[in-house]
Amino acid sequence: MKDFINLLYRNHSLGYKLLLFLSTTFLIVYLFPKSGKFKYNFERGKPWQSESLQAPFDFAIKKTDAEINSEKQAIKDNATLYFDIDDKVYERVLANYKSEFQNVFPDTLDVATSALFFAHGEQIINRLYSKGILGDDYNFSGDRNIIILNNNIIKERTQFSQLIKQNQLTNIIDNSLLDDTFKAYKTDFVSLFYDVIEPNITFNKLFTDRVIQSELDKVAYTRGSIERETLIISKGEVVEGDKFQILKSLEAEYESQVWTDSNYYWVIGAYTLLVSLALLMLLLFIKKYRPEVFENNTKVTFIFFNIFLMIFITTLVVNYNSKYVYVVPICILPLVLKAFFDARLGLFAHVITVLLLGFIVSNSYEYMFLQIIAGIVTILTVSELYKRANLFISVGQITLIYIVAYFAFFVIHEGSVDTLKWETFGLFILCGLATLFVQPLIYAYEKLFGLVSDVSLLELSDTNTKLLKELSNKAPGTFHHSLNVANLAEAAANEIGANAMLVRVGALYHDIGKMKNPTYFTENQSTGINPHDELSSRESASIIINHVINGIEIARKNNLPDRIIDFIRTHHGTSVVYYFYKKEKEINSDLDVYEFEYPGPKPFSKETAILMMCDSVEAASKSLKEPTSSKIDVFVENIINKQMNDGQFLNANITFKEIQSIKKVLKHKLANIYHLRIEYPE
Repeated sequence: MKDFINLLYRNHSLGYKLLLFLSTTFLIVYLFPKSGKFKYNFERGKPWQSESLQAPFDFAIKKTDAEINSEKQAIKDNATLYFDIDDKVYERVLANYKSEFQNVFPDTLDVATSALFFAHGEQIINRLYSKGILGDDYNFSGDRNIIILNNNIIKERTQFSQLIKQNQLTNIIDNSLLDDTFKAYKTDFVSLFYDVIEPNITFNKLFTDRVIQSELDKVAYTRGSIERETLIISKGEVVEGDKFQILKSLEAEYESQVWTDSNYYWVIGAYTLLVSLALLMLLLFIKKYRPEVFENNTKVTFIFFNIFLMIFITTLVVNYNSKYVYVVPICILPLVLKAFFDARLGLFAHVITVLLLGFIVSNSYEYMFLQIIAGIVTILTVSELYKRANLFISVGQITLIYIVAYFAFFVIHEGSVDTLKWETFGLFILCGLATLFVQPLIYAYEKLFGLVSDVSLLELSDTNTKLLKELSNKAPGTFHHSLNVANLAEAAANEIGANAMLVRVGALYHDIGKMKNPTYFTENQSTGINPHDELSSRESASIIINHVINGIEIARKNNLPDRIIDFIRTHHGTSVVYYFYKKEKEINSDLDVYEFEYPGPKPFSKETAILMMCDSVEAASKSLKEPTSSKIDVFVENIINKQMNDGQFLNANITFKEIQSIKKVLKHKLANIYHLRIEYPE
């Protein structure tokens, strides 16, 4: 049992990665659709690439969305309209007419004329209410069939044009008073009618909508059926027209059929295998090509978290409305990974993520092609992310690639641009705008995961930061030395393609530990007094060596990132404080060299190796007397060759060719510093 616990403890890092791998796999599979997937890929207007296909079971042919929408619209346009009539209105109008007639017409009219006028007005009212007067001006076509209801009982069937609208009343009344007998009293008649006439017909929208919905519910979503073993399409036949719709119907039927528990678990198992294979390839890639990332559980967690986050967001959007899938800014993933790691890892993780998303989205080939091309463009165009203009330019290029690629796919599928959905281009623009969110996202990730991006490195490289200002005040010589080393290291990193910004920042902070005892280091001794003269060689060596430990403590106190602290830890590797070792050796021949060695570790990256070389060369160059080109060449060769012989670069992924390039840069830079001229032959 004890051995087992020890084994777990020794392999706890690997165990964590296994747990992370399994949990990410299960979470992704949980998001996937739990149904079968149609195994054939086909596109409208393209030849059928697979073998001749026969119907595996009976299924109905589904109508297209356009057909269904057309049928529904026809039902709405031709549906019978229902209106309510109020019979009491007619009775009330007649009663009001009788009472108001005497008030309107003068008493001077003789009885016969008065009776004639009254009867004529009554005829006009009867004519109006024989058709019905609408309360509002409804915007229906005149040929629409209507049904007039009286207490929900059908009273009359007619057309909408037969009803009288409010704006038609004046013309009808005027036309009824054209006879010379009534002309003199036309104004009185019109005034009387407008006082007493009321609308008696109202539109029953609730009942009409209910009837229309009942008709809509009867719409069939299928047209015909295909029996089992019926030939659907032959190999090489073009997929178009009814063939395309039958294949779409088969695909929908296949993916929506009810699965048994056995089928369900088989599908889940198959998804799990595919997802685990994809994530395993990513882990193996990181282990083989980015071992420093693989050893850091936080970084591996960060990568897996971002992959799951992209899949999670895309799943939410697809479940809401799949047409918005291109709004999801997938290119944030390679942007973020490139900012914290490198382009190669960013692109590999992006491709793995897009392959997994192919299980979720419709038209997966088109989607994956667009996203992989966009990811490649992201990696190729985005550089120096800390420069704001670069991000905007890159996002513009990514958006343009999306639009161009989508346009090409659409033309291939449809054969023309007549039905091009321009709003999709708007989705790509929204995706580009969402990609700009990568800047605050990077900042959040730095705080959550303790990572460092080029944006933070740029901030740390400012010599007006609190820590560097303190260094320049307490140890001005060390500060000047650090600036010189930073310039040398940056030039060397650019020469071999290393991270120049990272090595520059590391160089600026690598000697901050000297602030604790600044006068014990020669570059800060301005008075000519050397405090080491009063100390033993062991004590002096201890103070010199401890500037590394002190630097780490100061860095942690000031919350410097671990990537910068690595430069402080490794800039002397496991080298020996040779001056004091040799001095003590003269007194004690049995001296143990380990007492005068730096604690290490040795440099374990190109950047930390570059800093060790530049730091040693810059510091030692101050001892050169009457420097010449040949002296500088020999000087640089000796220092770096000694470091190589001591095995200081064995853990760094740096080649002999790159070391030779760094030597060349250092020789050239030192020659410029000392303003050497070419030595002409006499």
